[in-house]
Amino acid sequence: MAKKYRINPETLQLERIEHGFRYWLRRSGGYILGGICLGVIFFYVFLYFYPSPREASLMQYNRNLSAELEVMGKQVDQMQIILSDLSQRDDNLYRAMLGAEPIPLSARMGASQQISYYDSLARMTNTQLAADIRRKVDILEKELYVQARSYDEIVELAKNQETRMENIPAIQPVLNKDLKRMASGYGWRVDPVYHIRRFHEGMDFSAPVGTEIFATGNGTVTYSGWRQGYGETVEIDHGFHYATLYAHCSKRLVRVGQKVKRGEVIAKVGNTGKSTGPHLHYEVHYNDRPIDPRNYYFYDLSPEDYDRMVQLSSNMGNMMD
Repeated sequence: MAKKYRINPETLQLERIEHGFRYWLRRSGGYILGGICLGVIFFYVFLYFYPSPREASLMQYNRNLSAELEVMGKQVDQMQIILSDLSQRDDNLYRAMLGAEPIPLSARMGASQQISYYDSLARMTNTQLAADIRRKVDILEKELYVQARSYDEIVELAKNQETRMENIPAIQPVLNKDLKRMASGYGWRVDPVYHIRRFHEGMDFSAPVGTEIFATGNGTVTYSGWRQGYGETVEIDHGFHYATLYAHCSKRLVRVGQKVKRGEVIAKVGNTGKSTGPHLHYEVHYNDRPIDPRNYYFYDLSPEDYDRMVQLSSNMGNMMD
């Protein structure tokens, strides 16, 4: 280090400057402090722009995980679209063909997890995307379970389809090849006694007393006796949610609990109960509700005869009971 001098104002001579301990302490402290500050600055710059090998590995892992989760999310979305299409086919095609009720949407979706559960997932290690996929997977698992159970049910229904076709109503309850015995159809009609409009829940077939009445499908007799307004009445449970009723009979030929076959004679046409002339009042019920019987003669009528029967039943304004 170069020596330093100063001029003494009194002697006008050069004198060597001597530094004490404090001077060297301050100077050394400044260098040390500057070095520390510079080191800290370099440390944070290096830490920010140049992560450690472990940090670099973790950052790459997180990038790969995010990309994988994004791909999985898109796959789950595609699976949900396919499952939705299967559900619609199941309700509107397969189950409809086999006469089964659609599965309610609430049953397909099921009870979802509590919102707090998904909120806790979203707060875990910046995996909001993982929480969303978890939610979709939960719903998808429930829908897949319901859909699998539905297909099991459809398989059983298909196995029983032959029995079902033998049981459901499919013929006219009286011989009526030329359709001349039809007196009144299903729907709003004029009451023959009270002369007011009321809903007619079946079809009336006029025929002589004693005309044979046939079971329109295989089943079990659930009622055979007198019923107010209907007179002598027979009811048959065909299974598969179907039942039929035959009213105003003159004679009943079956008893409760008896098994009957389609085409078997179960009663004779009469004029009992609230009736204005000999006829059969015939009803078809599905899920305990009356439905239009004219849709259940497909074993008897050709397409042309069916169209004619629909026209005749629609034009009949009066009923006989």
